[in-house]
Amino acid sequence: MGSYTPKNILITGAAGFIASHVANRLIRSYPDYNIVVLDKLDYCSNLKNLLPSKSSPNFKFVKGDIGSADLVNYLLITESIDTIMHFAAQTHVDNSFGNSFEFTKNNIYGTHVLLEACKVTGQIKRFIHVSTDEVYGETDEDAVVGNHEASQLLPTNPYSATKAGAEMLVMAYGRSYGLPVITTRGNNVYGPNQFPEKLIPKFILLAMQGKPLPIHGDGSNVRSYLYCEDVAEAFELILHKGEIGHVYNIGTKRERRVIDVAEDICRLFSIDPETNIKFVENRPFNDQRYFLDDEKLKILGWSERTQWQDGLKKTIEWYTQNPDWWGDVSGALLPHPRMLMMPGGIERQSEESEEVKSESFVSSNPRMLVPPSKASGTPLKPPYKFLIYGRTGWIGGVLGKLCEKQGIPYEYGKGRLEDRSSLLADIQNVKPTHVFNAAGVTGRPNVDWCESHKAETIRVNVAGTLTLADVCRQHGLLMMNFATGCIFEYDAKHPEGSGIGFKEEDTPNFHGSFYSKTKAMVEELLKEFDNVCTLRVRMPISSDLNNPRNFITKISRYNKVVNIPNSMTILDELLPISIDMAKRNLRGIWNFTNPGVVSHNEILEMYKKYIDPKFTWANFTLEEQAKVIVAARSNNEMDASKLKKEFPELLPIKESLIKYVFEPNKKV
Repeated sequence: MGSYTPKNILITGAAGFIASHVANRLIRSYPDYNIVVLDKLDYCSNLKNLLPSKSSPNFKFVKGDIGSADLVNYLLITESIDTIMHFAAQTHVDNSFGNSFEFTKNNIYGTHVLLEACKVTGQIKRFIHVSTDEVYGETDEDAVVGNHEASQLLPTNPYSATKAGAEMLVMAYGRSYGLPVITTRGNNVYGPNQFPEKLIPKFILLAMQGKPLPIHGDGSNVRSYLYCEDVAEAFELILHKGEIGHVYNIGTKRERRVIDVAEDICRLFSIDPETNIKFVENRPFNDQRYFLDDEKLKILGWSERTQWQDGLKKTIEWYTQNPDWWGDVSGALLPHPRMLMMPGGIERQSEESEEVKSESFVSSNPRMLVPPSKASGTPLKPPYKFLIYGRTGWIGGVLGKLCEKQGIPYEYGKGRLEDRSSLLADIQNVKPTHVFNAAGVTGRPNVDWCESHKAETIRVNVAGTLTLADVCRQHGLLMMNFATGCIFEYDAKHPEGSGIGFKEEDTPNFHGSFYSKTKAMVEELLKEFDNVCTLRVRMPISSDLNNPRNFITKISRYNKVVNIPNSMTILDELLPISIDMAKRNLRGIWNFTNPGVVSHNEILEMYKKYIDPKFTWANFTLEEQAKVIVAARSNNEMDASKLKKEFPELLPIKESLIKYVFEPNKKV
């Protein structure tokens, strides 16, 4: 078997985890090889991963996207590339369930661009395509022989499906155009530099912070883990000894349950697994086991060197010495992370050490290249940009002010919700990372208006909201949708004063107003969209007591009020939480209220105590109220335990009222 010697290698995605170890190894071990790294610096990439190679004369970094055909062709020609090692991909399964289009774009289209460039230039002697063991699908629990390289591909999630699709393109270009392709399929890899959305670094960082380790399901899922340096050595061997047209599994027969991994990490941190492990909801589909036959690579000359305990100790030591390597990764440490996947990626130079900042990593090396449109003097692209609908509304206006306060770029949508073309124009012009929908018809001056304007109410609240959700889905965007909890009323299962609130999964039972009917209708239809986070707001209150839409302002001006306990939303506390929910890419339905209930009289007692000691009011019954309103009003208690679990600092309604509303306005 002959040996291949490359001259000029293009490594895609090498600011990421595995590829950075491969790149650093090749740059260090083969000074005669010229290594060009192409990476768009997405959320899971970091230039610091390439620091060991920074000063090497045989290393060049290029910031760019493999989806750019012009850039790829330019690099192949100007750098005389003869070898491609293609690592660049979206790889996190959790993300693929919520943003599958981005996986298709990166993993399939990006691969296709590379292959076409290879065909056009006609100079490539090796194209090593990096795939995953997940393309085989789930392995039977009792299987004693692992999947071999000729096994059928049966992917079970959007991520592995896109990797399998990319493999088919690679194979087709090999057969149709004679491209010298080699494909690898690897087990899980762990070690230093890994972004903590993955299991082992996530558990390590959580253990360092004294937080519980979340396990999907019951923790019985089995995985095989290889240390990163062993994997880099495997790629070194495949580069030089791998046969064109062949597939190589990079695996180990040493398997571990997820619960075993968590317990091993707990032991190394000297913490009790019983109290530091928590079980959380499983993924939509979580393969029980991946098991590879690694004999073919062993015959080629590779073997696993690093024992599990040794590799785990090295990894823990690295993370304890570099806790801030990735900056703020709180979103990645959630049980079900949905990390931001932005076109163009995020440069992390602002998070690097002072040494790296002062030396200007990108520009100090004469062989570091950044495309002209992304020159080193260009301001860093912010990680978030919000598109907000509802500029003239109360919530929409406050959201804009919060964005200004937090330094988050935002723009208000110019299009009308029911006009799809204008929404598409907004998306194109603003290029947001998230969309907030705070627009809708609630009535002028109240919901009674909707009873005589039903067509307009449907057009905005139902058709408009669905159109915006669909446009967002088309562009892979999460829509934060402000809805209402006024779709429930106390009933026999949820009696007034019982403390039993309506949960997110309960069926709406209040049909007394046309407004509430439209909101319940659209909420049900939005369940078909996996890119929507629905926030049920109730009787909103803020510290702005001059705002006529404020519930306190309203009832303080009424001649008479009913006295019924209700769940309510303190905007000063909860709207910042909605921004955090967007950053965490949370989805589904959420009761967006403070825990507990408060009655009209209790609020007015606080108003009298803190604002106006001479204030008086009178009560009347629901029957008396019905005589002066057109549409019935909803009264209920919402169960806020789901929100409280996600945000433990959330205050009960009465405490929140005092802290955020009455204390700041105190006049007595």
